[in-house]
Amino acid sequence: MQPLVEVTRGSLVECTHYGNIAVCDAEGGLLGAVGDPEHVVFWRSSAKPIQALTVVQSGAADRFNFTDRELAVCCASHCGSAEHVATVLGILGKIGLGEEALQCGTHMPGDAAERDRLIRADLPPGPAHNNCSGKHAGKLAATVALGADVGTYLSLDHPVQQSILRNMSALCGVPAQQFAIGVDGCGAPVHGMPLRAMATAFARLCRPEQMPPEIRKAAPRIIAAMGREPVMVSGQGSFNSDLLAAYSGRMLAKGGAEGLFVVGLAPDGLGFATRTVDGSHRGQSTVVLRVLEQLGKVDEGVRRNLAGHFEQTVRNCHGADIGQIRAADFSIAL
Repeated sequence: MQPLVEVTRGSLVECTHYGNIAVCDAEGGLLGAVGDPEHVVFWRSSAKPIQALTVVQSGAADRFNFTDRELAVCCASHCGSAEHVATVLGILGKIGLGEEALQCGTHMPGDAAERDRLIRADLPPGPAHNNCSGKHAGKLAATVALGADVGTYLSLDHPVQQSILRNMSALCGVPAQQFAIGVDGCGAPVHGMPLRAMATAFARLCRPEQMPPEIRKAAPRIIAAMGREPVMVSGQGSFNSDLLAAYSGRMLAKGGAEGLFVVGLAPDGLGFATRTVDGSHRGQSTVVLRVLEQLGKVDEGVRRNLAGHFEQTVRNCHGADIGQIRAADFSIAL
């Protein structure tokens, strides 16, 4: 591992977050790294675009006439805004299920307006407010399209979960029996493997020519939906949504819990995965953008549109600027 993020106070670097980065191509070749590209971690929410492939492959997207907005929310770690909740409920309505079919659990939404509305109305959050509810709605849609049991869609031996395992193995180049298997915060199975395999998977999603036909057909549709509806993937003003918007469909990007972020570059068939070993998301945008700079993928338009994400200011309780959160001086050994 190497320093990825520095947090300054005055003239001192007060805190450093260490981590690892892997850069790969669609052939599975390791093009560059910072630290250990073989560092094994769980995919967490960064896997959602891969999991959403099954929504297309099962025939659900066509059968239920899913819009780009609905496909994008299937890939989302959303903030639970009214718009996100309505989109998830719209998917459930199309497939003939109610909100109670979601097995993702509940938590208060991150969106301030929706959270305040619930508090004022003395209402509890519903499963659709869960940041993973779009992923679960997508799995339910695929389940209905396949004629499988909607009550057991989170079981590893369920047809939808088996489809996800096949897609992930093909994209990552790792046999499914070698995956580390855990349970995610929303109750779904989660898969662990090296950062190098994650970078390869996103590179292959962006250049799927050598993938099985069902992936070649589904991947462009998922990437296009995320690019056209970036706010559905995370939320207004978030780095993940702003990054997708800035690259206008030329990028696949998805953050995950515990400091993971995975990016694929559609024209080039390149992918990279970065993760802090302490699981911190602080300064994550600065790291991702530094990698993109070193890959020569930041033009003036991107720099202008993402100006607030290259560095962040540390402010005290008086509103004074007292430090910075910035990428450390790492270099990718290409």
